[in-house]
Order: sequence, then C-alpha cells, then structure tokens
Amino acid sequence: MRDGAVARRAFSWLWLGIGLAYFFLPLFATFLFSLRGRKGGPSFVAYAHVLADPLFLKSFGFSLGMSACTVLLGLALVVPTAIWMNLKVPKARGVVEVIALMPFVIPPIILAFGLIRTYSKPPFALVSSPVLLVAGYVVVAFPYIYKSVDAGLRAMDLRLLAEAAQSLGAGWPATLFEVVLPNLRTALLSALFLTFATVIGELTLAVLLAWPAFGPYMALVGRNLAYEPAALAVMSFCMTWGAIALIGAAGRGGSRRGGAAPGGERSETGGGRGAGLGGAH
Repeated sequence: MRDGAVARRAFSWLWLGIGLAYFFLPLFATFLFSLRGRKGGPSFVAYAHVLADPLFLKSFGFSLGMSACTVLLGLALVVPTAIWMNLKVPKARGVVEVIALMPFVIPPIILAFGLIRTYSKPPFALVSSPVLLVAGYVVVAFPYIYKSVDAGLRAMDLRLLAEAAQSLGAGWPATLFEVVLPNLRTALLSALFLTFATVIGELTLAVLLAWPAFGPYMALVGRNLAYEPAALAVMSFCMTWGAIALIGAAGRGGSRRGGAAPGGERSETGGGRGAGLGGAH
C-alpha cells in the first residue's frame, strides 16, 4: 500500500514537471531571444528600447485607462444584477449564463462591425468617442466579470447575510457596501485583473475603432522589429502573473482576517459561558 502511494505521488510529480516544462520552456526561450539585442552578448537593450519608446507609454497608459473604465462600468452593471438575481429570481440563472457565454460565440470582429454600423450615424454617433470602445470592452470582458462575481456570491449564504443585515436595521445600500461587497473582495479582484489582462491584450476592437491601444502597439512592434516583440511578450506575461499573485495574496489575507474574528468570538463566548457555568456550579 505504501509503495503504491509513493508511486502515485511520483507519477503526479512527473506530470506536474511535464506541465511546467511545457508552459515555461517556450517562455524561457522567448526571454533568451529577447536578450539577443546586441552582438557583444546578452543584454536588456530590447527592454530599454521598448521602455524608452513614447508610443509604449502612450499606448499602455491609454489601455490602462480603458481597463479602469471597463472595470468600473462592468462591475456597476454585473454586481447589482447578480445580487438581485440570486436573491429575487434564481430561476433566471440559466438565461444569464447563456448571455454570459455569448461573447465567446460572437467573434470580436462581428461585434466591432456591429458597433460601427450602429453608432456611426446620428443620433448615436459615438464612433469617435472612447465610450464606444469601453462599451465593447465591457461586452468582451462580461463572461469573466460575471463568472467571478457569481462564484463569489455562490460561495456565501447571500440570502442569510442580507436578511441578517436587514433585521439589524440596515437598508439595501448599507447591506450592499458593508456586508456583501467586503465578502466579495476576492471575487472582485479576480474580475478586476481578468478584465485588465483582457483589455491590455485586446486587438480587434482597438484596431477597427482606430484607437492607440496596447494591443495594436504590440502588433506594430511585431511587424517592424525583431527582439522587442519578445521583450513585450515577456513583460506582458510578468504583468499578468503579477496580477494573479496579487489575487492570491488578497485572498489569503481575507481568509486569515475572516477566519480569525469568528474564532476569537467563539473562544471568548465559550470562555464566558464556561466561567458562567463554573460560577453557577
């Protein structure tokens, strides 16, 4: 039995190693290629060229602002809708799930042409406004925002929390901002960083709507330069994994704080009851 457990563990570690090698070896090769920007040996000249390029800062700053607007608008639409659905109309979950999957079915190029055709004429001439780009980004990021928020809501007893808050005199605004949203912190962070990664790398909408976003900039660099695209790929990977690390750190911090308080309360309550019973005896 023990030999079988050891064999299973070794087999698991073997497959984990194969998976990590499959994932990290291409990235490591890309990193090595990005260091070949000078004949004298490995150097970070490609990274220096990218960071010194004014278009890099301009496009990244633009996409960063668009991602912030997308997160704010997406959460403002999804969070109240998901809470209302879970509390009032749980039978509508199937319909919302289908709507959440639609951006995976409809190609972004179809979405872009639809937006251009619909909003290029009065009274809704918004093609020259970044509002239309943010609206398109919200549609593209909707599955990630909804799935993150819905998973967070389903992990808690939302109905019990809402009823307890209202029984203590809290209105709906207080229930939302002081009870529900603090328990959704990890889910909201997941939605934030997934949306950030989606918007930063999005290409089709930005190109067809003619905005200087980070995705078109990466495509432009890939056409004209040799080593800088590899440097951009490594930098994008590091930003994405940095976001994932922040999600994990925030989740662990929330679990520690969330678990310590109830434990402390139970310990104090238990101690008080024990003392009372001891005194009674």
